[in-house]
Amino acid sequence: MKKSRYNMVIAGATGAVGQEFLTVLEKRNFPVGDLRLLASSRSVGKKMKFRGMDYPVYELKSDSFHGVDIALFSAGGNRSKEFAPHAVKAGAVVVDNSSAYRMDPEVPLVVPEINPEDIKKHKGILANPNCTTIIALMAVWPIHRLSPVKRMVVATYQAVSGAGAKALEELEVQAGEFLEGRELTKNVFRHQIAFNLFSHDSDIGPEGYSQEEMKVVKETRKILHDDSILVSPTCVRVPIFRAHAEAIHLELARSVSVQEATEALDAMPGVKVVDDRAGNYFPMPIEVSGKDEVYVGRIRKDLGMANGLNLFVCGDQLLKGAALNAVQIAEKLIASS
Repeated sequence: MKKSRYNMVIAGATGAVGQEFLTVLEKRNFPVGDLRLLASSRSVGKKMKFRGMDYPVYELKSDSFHGVDIALFSAGGNRSKEFAPHAVKAGAVVVDNSSAYRMDPEVPLVVPEINPEDIKKHKGILANPNCTTIIALMAVWPIHRLSPVKRMVVATYQAVSGAGAKALEELEVQAGEFLEGRELTKNVFRHQIAFNLFSHDSDIGPEGYSQEEMKVVKETRKILHDDSILVSPTCVRVPIFRAHAEAIHLELARSVSVQEATEALDAMPGVKVVDDRAGNYFPMPIEVSGKDEVYVGRIRKDLGMANGLNLFVCGDQLLKGAALNAVQIAEKLIASS
């Protein structure tokens, strides 16, 4: 597959992540040859800019992948299941941002800084993990290498961007309506999101955990190749535009000092330590929005466990949580070909 340029498709190009794909590909100077933008029939005829040129949006169809090398998908799970096999049959490698293939044992689930070796095992499809899992594991992985994680308790504070472009618009519209005393528009979320927060809006399963929470459990084990890790998540939707925050509590196999953990995090590619105790200055969603790095702070020993360590993490949901991670997978793919 080694080439100087790679013909690419973006499926779901007009969505929030699809737009970020274009930004990331341009920023990282990815060797794009021909580029084809695909979306639903409602978006046909729209034009999107890439490297100063206008590209038309075409309808996503089963015959959209002739001559394509790499297909970046962010069109939703159902569309990935329907169209990704057609892309693979046409000779493309799919990097899928939906949940459709994440837990498929035949599909690698990859965070390039953590398990890049899994990319070589692909059979045409590579899965991008859930944004919440990616952002958490960027901070957990360097500590896991110091001492294996036995248990992770995580509370997430998740931006509306995870629910798509219309959710971003709903937060902005509702904020104005609320401040003006008008009735709130609710098209995406069942609850008010402006000046409010609520348990993550995915369905609750019989065990009492939401789909989002179970993604964190299952994906963590798959990425780290360790089914023994106990994961207890609570996922919350908050009125933030595009950056997730997470409070992470780790129980380790052995005690790890704050200094050890800080040095390991400092050395981790894609992580920035923001941990100023004197100034009470730690990671904030507003400061990590638009940034590639995951910020980590509040690094401290757990007061209730001898081998416990606590962290506070922030990462841009649309970048490292989605588009950036997918493009990094594609970069590793072509580098290893």
